[in-house]
Amino acid sequence: MRKQIVLAAILASIAGLAQAQMTPVGTWHTIDDETKEIKSEVQIVDNGGVLSGKVSKLLRKGAKQDAVCDKCTDDRKDKPVLGLEIIRGARKAEGKEVWEDGKILDPEKGATYTLRLTPIDGGKKLEVRGSVFGIGRTQTWVRVQ
Repeated sequence: MRKQIVLAAILASIAGLAQAQMTPVGTWHTIDDETKEIKSEVQIVDNGGVLSGKVSKLLRKGAKQDAVCDKCTDDRKDKPVLGLEIIRGARKAEGKEVWEDGKILDPEKGATYTLRLTPIDGGKKLEVRGSVFGIGRTQTWVRVQ
């Protein structure tokens, strides 16, 4: 009987961990669309149900560690890309494993897009969709273990 209780507790813990990973919260490797190489590391955090994300590392070969967002047009103009908040305001959609209604910034272009985040592959990957008037692109980021 004791073994069954312990086993049930272990299974419940594993299920809880798996569920906890079905969230964008965590650290992610962004992947370059053209070269398919790791480009940067982004840390996504939850602040009272609202997600934000900052560039925590620049990993692309030859990346300037002191690069600034010179093409940005808002409060991030001329701020260092390293540490830059590129995700703002995403919230979990009711009844879905999707976070939306936020914005994502492409620091290389200075452009801001409507954002949708969808954890996939058991939370190991994150579909990041940026769009303007429904037209955009989807990147797949990989969770850092």
